[in-house]
Amino acid sequence: MNAVLAGLRGFAGYLGGVLGADAYQKYLAHHEAPGHTGAPLTEREFWRDRSDRQEAAPQGRCC
Repeated sequence: MNAVLAGLRGFAGYLGGVLGADAYQKYLAHHEAPGHTGAPLTEREFWRDRSDRQEAAPQGRCC
């Protein structure tokens, strides 16, 4: 049973990555790299900025 749950968690993590749900966590990891001097955006600011950039310069997407 534990193997099934682990498999489902792995699939959920994969699906979240494909859909971009982990984008903020990736942003924070990137922001921790050397060379970033300012404070990172809050999660709300990050998603607003991402949405604004996609609206301003749309790229190929399904919707």
